[in-house]
Amino acid sequence: MKILFIGDVFGKTGRQVLSRYLPQVKKKYNVDMVIANGENVSHGKGLIRKHYDEMVFEGISLITMGNHTYAKRELFDYIDDADRLIVPLNKPRSLPGVGSRQIEIKGKKVRVTNLLGLTFMDGKSNNPFEVIDDLLLEDDSDIHIVDFHAETTSDKIALGYYLDGRVSAVLGTHTHVPTADEKILSQGTAFQCDVGMTGPYESVIGCEKETIIKRNLTSLMTPFRVAEDEGQFLATLLTFDDHTNKCTDIMRIRIDKDHPFQ
Repeated sequence: MKILFIGDVFGKTGRQVLSRYLPQVKKKYNVDMVIANGENVSHGKGLIRKHYDEMVFEGISLITMGNHTYAKRELFDYIDDADRLIVPLNKPRSLPGVGSRQIEIKGKKVRVTNLLGLTFMDGKSNNPFEVIDDLLLEDDSDIHIVDFHAETTSDKIALGYYLDGRVSAVLGTHTHVPTADEKILSQGTAFQCDVGMTGPYESVIGCEKETIIKRNLTSLMTPFRVAEDEGQFLATLLTFDDHTNKCTDIMRIRIDKDHPFQ
């Protein structure tokens, strides 16, 4: 089985790039299931119903989120009906949404869980290490993929080793820059610090670079503006053995003007 995980889809450009390249990538690599992080889909922050529906139409099986999950109030109007959406499992209990979902693909029970990091975040979430322990006590999936939406590489690496042999893969999101540390840990868990961003290529993690440069030069809190260009497609492809359900390969996929699709 081959499962494609698409890094943070950012704004209009990210949605366009997703529509342009996903069918080609699925065909080339014989992808069986697609997961995407969608917390930046709507204008760079949050996910409105229209864009959620678009992602489902594009063939996304499950959509994970992050620290901007509740940035758009419209989410509260449709979240109970969004059966493809996964919010951080360790969110405050008062907030709505499902933090882990299991679906069947080719006769396999595939679970996807979303966790939010604590370091340099708002500090309101529960400890992800403790929360995932509780979930694993009841998990009976064949394949379990964790999207760890966190700021620091140390947090992500620590969780990867903590869950090694207990889940199938730990893939990081949030920082929008792909890391070249993809590997299979000693107990069989596939790991990568950050899958990267599917969105504007000529940007600072999705925003217009001029605005960010000005902010750094002047120390003035200039507003972020979402960049728009030809875009980039960043994803990670996981290959699982059909008999053992173990991950046998983890591979980065990068498509942009300097790395054209072939």
